[in-house]
Amino acid sequence: MRLNVIFSNEAVDAFDAIGEQIRIRWGDKEANEFRKRAYKVVDIISKFPLIFQAANKMENIRKAFVHKNCPMFYSVSDARMAVLFFWENRQDAIFH
Repeated sequence: MRLNVIFSNEAVDAFDAIGEQIRIRWGDKEANEFRKRAYKVVDIISKFPLIFQAANKMENIRKAFVHKNCPMFYSVSDARMAVLFFWENRQDAIFH
């Protein structure tokens, strides 16, 4: 059974910003690869919601890596998965 997936506004904004920064720095091909990987991770989680480890001690929030420098945080309930936000580990360097 697949869970319904929703993206928070913060997740959408961060996803778009990270994708745009990748496009500016490394081109369209790399930006498209980032997006494909993110959607693949979301698809996997929708099928196997507990596949990734809990973030710290918060069992209801989990951390999945889209890329080694970009984790995605999400929560799972009985019927849905909520993508909470993406975090670019090099965010300070990219956004300044």
